[in-house]
Amino acid sequence: MLDVDLVKALANDKRLQVLDWLRDPEAHFPPQTDGDLVRDGVCSLFIATKLGVSQPTCAEHLKVLSRAGLIHGTRIKQWTFYRRDEERIAAAKAALGGAW
Repeated sequence: MLDVDLVKALANDKRLQVLDWLRDPEAHFPPQTDGDLVRDGVCSLFIATKLGVSQPTCAEHLKVLSRAGLIHGTRIKQWTFYRRDEERIAAAKAALGGAW
């Protein structure tokens, strides 16, 4: 059976775009003062700016992706940095490709 949180996370173009950008953060985001783009993830403020949405709207998108396990947040100082969970993404691809 498909995970409802996973389906919800993948049912939005902006969330799919975030997942794509986070696949190669150095190609899509500028260097950060705090946190390494690859090791720690991308600051939510950079993601909101690139998406062209407000911080609260971006936070909701990131929450949905996190709830589905597709990304993980790391707190550094007052900021949260997000990166993909490649194992979960591989499992999600397998689940979506399997028999329903």
